[in-house]
Amino acid sequence: MEFLRFLESIRNPIMTAFFSAITYCGDEIFFMVLAITVFWCFSKRGGYYILFVGFLGTIGNQFLKLCFRIPRPWILDPGFTIVESARAAATGYSFPSGHTQNIVGTMTCMILMTKKKWMRVMAAALLLLVPFSRMYLGCHTPLDVGVAFFLALLLAFALFPAMKKSRENPKVLWLLLFISAAVALFYWGFVTFYQFPADIDMENLNSGIKNAYTLLGCLLGLIASKALDDRYIHFQVEAVWWAQILKVVLGLLLLLGIRVLLKAPLRLILPAYPADLVRYFLMVLFAGAVWPLTFSWFKRLEKEGAAAGKGSLGKAG
Repeated sequence: MEFLRFLESIRNPIMTAFFSAITYCGDEIFFMVLAITVFWCFSKRGGYYILFVGFLGTIGNQFLKLCFRIPRPWILDPGFTIVESARAAATGYSFPSGHTQNIVGTMTCMILMTKKKWMRVMAAALLLLVPFSRMYLGCHTPLDVGVAFFLALLLAFALFPAMKKSRENPKVLWLLLFISAAVALFYWGFVTFYQFPADIDMENLNSGIKNAYTLLGCLLGLIASKALDDRYIHFQVEAVWWAQILKVVLGLLLLLGIRVLLKAPLRLILPAYPADLVRYFLMVLFAGAVWPLTFSWFKRLEKEGAAAGKGSLGKAG
């Protein structure tokens, strides 16, 4: 806590505004947008890699939170103050840091996958700045951040050789999919059947249970999407740059619509947590198998645009 008190003592409006903005790069939404963009536009294999690291890292993170049940810094020390704008996202138990887990795992994947120096520099900067922001804002202790940082690095480096091997042996991807689903199922069983102590914070436990259902739904959706793509779709990620932007923007808007619009109807016919499992299953199925059905059209846009341009020149002449 001494280090957090030191950071608290040097807070100023400019630094607070900067780190309040940078910390959002560790959110679930940033992770999903980046993973989906890679999956849709650059490399299916790279997208799977980021998703595996993200999903497995989140499961491990949530498991450790419920095992150790360490309160947030301002609860450990009532005299310590969090930056109020960061409080809404600082949910659940403190150890280990979820934002750190997300950004370090994702950015390590990017560093390992790309050879472009500017991308590696940006990834390395976020990899360091987001974890620091969690301490500066008062959301986590150095122990919370340090353990999450190490676990994310370990997971990203451990899975990288398998993803490289999957180029020659596609069955490796299937093995990783089923291992990930089995881990998600184990975590679901843990939060469902384990007898937690009576003093457990129910809000934190309910958050862990919800995450168990959504993560299991995501991985089941990923398995279904992979099966459909291998057998029927075989989508390609290539397209002209402006078509890629259009593909991502429209796809993410539709995905957001599914996330928002299906919530109420599904909860009318199912209990809340199973409804979330189905909703996230359908979201991933859309991202991995339904929206990719349009990719051949996006790929043709460049040729059609070029042909239209030639036709207009011909008429003008």
